[in-house]
Amino acid sequence: MRATGDRPAADRLASDLAAVVGAGHVRVDDGALAAYARDATPLFSARPQAVVLPGSTEEVAAVLRYATEHGVPVVPRGAGSNLCAGTVPLEGGIVLVLTRLNKLLEISSEELLARAQTGVTTATLADAAAARGLLYAPDPGSRTVSTVGGNVATCAGGLRGLKYGVTRNYVLGLEAVLPTGEIIRTGGRLWKDVAGYDLTRLLTGSEGTLAVITEATVALLPAPAHSGTGVAYFDSLADASRAVAAVIAAGIVPATLEFLDRKCIAAVEEFARLGLRGDAGALLIFGDDGPPATVSGDLGRIQEVCERAGALEVTLAESVARADALLAARRCSLPALSRLGSLTILEDATVPRHRMAEMVDRVDGIAERYGLRIATFGHAGDGNLHPTCVLDPDDTDGAERAHKAFAEIFAAALALDGTITGEHGVGAAKLPYLTDRLGADQMALLRRIKRAFDPAGILNPGKLGS
Repeated sequence: MRATGDRPAADRLASDLAAVVGAGHVRVDDGALAAYARDATPLFSARPQAVVLPGSTEEVAAVLRYATEHGVPVVPRGAGSNLCAGTVPLEGGIVLVLTRLNKLLEISSEELLARAQTGVTTATLADAAAARGLLYAPDPGSRTVSTVGGNVATCAGGLRGLKYGVTRNYVLGLEAVLPTGEIIRTGGRLWKDVAGYDLTRLLTGSEGTLAVITEATVALLPAPAHSGTGVAYFDSLADASRAVAAVIAAGIVPATLEFLDRKCIAAVEEFARLGLRGDAGALLIFGDDGPPATVSGDLGRIQEVCERAGALEVTLAESVARADALLAARRCSLPALSRLGSLTILEDATVPRHRMAEMVDRVDGIAERYGLRIATFGHAGDGNLHPTCVLDPDDTDGAERAHKAFAEIFAAALALDGTITGEHGVGAAKLPYLTDRLGADQMALLRRIKRAFDPAGILNPGKLGS
């Protein structure tokens, strides 16, 4: 942790920052400092000295130059919807909120790309692309509130990851500001560009520790002509996992392949009343998109595969409304579970597809050992699981037990050739487990890269590269 003795006092800090962005865009009142002390991650909180909302890349650069000169930590933030404590200001300082940079700058049907400032929401970008008959493929669950900059900073995944990949697969270029104030442009408008180190990929997923992203150029695809969805119920997640493996082995790569365990099914049905089967041990929601004949054929083949794998029931959605309802079952898993307790801790870990059922069994065993209620849902197609712990208000030491349980869950994922995070990011929440995933030599390399970008160590301290 860096020394704070030379930092400007709160009054001077506010005055100096107001000279850069305007007094109306600097907040030091208790309400703002409390609100920006946390993000969507439970159990993490740290109060900043000031909240600053710049209105341009040049203002971002001026704030960073000031912060580097005076040794003030800066935490870049979009909507704060991340689930890894990635935007909690652990060492105080400035929370740099980028939501005023919210212009959708360009959509090019000819070049199949879009340019957006960092504060544009994912849904805004996706809807604007759809209006032109185009698809922005990344589809995180928080798409209605999460920002493009936050998606890039965490390399967000989503429900379409199996077929279409994740955010990094669509980032062509970035405008970013280094901690010392230089404005750089990495990549550009081209799919093929190998001039120099790939800083675009390096900054994608860097969680605001190397530079502040202010603009992104992303690739678009032609929108698929048709889509369809179905649901398959199984006695157990092991049966569902065998079906997933068989689907992929059959050469089918669905656009969507999601799962809910028994506990999630019950919670979602009680919450949303979608008509889900309560006697099933697991369900798969599968979907595909493309030419109508291809979609129809692939969904039929998936249905056959699931039936051969022992499905209790397989149903194809007969309408767009029913398809949307099935996808809503997956998207509302977290709010449905959150109703069951006063504190909900949603995590993610990823294992090879064929070990998904084994991983869920380990999660269930760990939950039982610690006396916790943990339900699991996630992306069956890529082995990304979201074990979710729900705590009762009278469980006084539940959070401590949950912390120990998740440490064992991450260790279990590593033991099964997996990883500690598939899409949420590392942030402060997963940092204690990162050395176990990467090893000491790779951690040392991360720190050297961090020092090259941020010699004063002001950007998002206590996170990656710390």
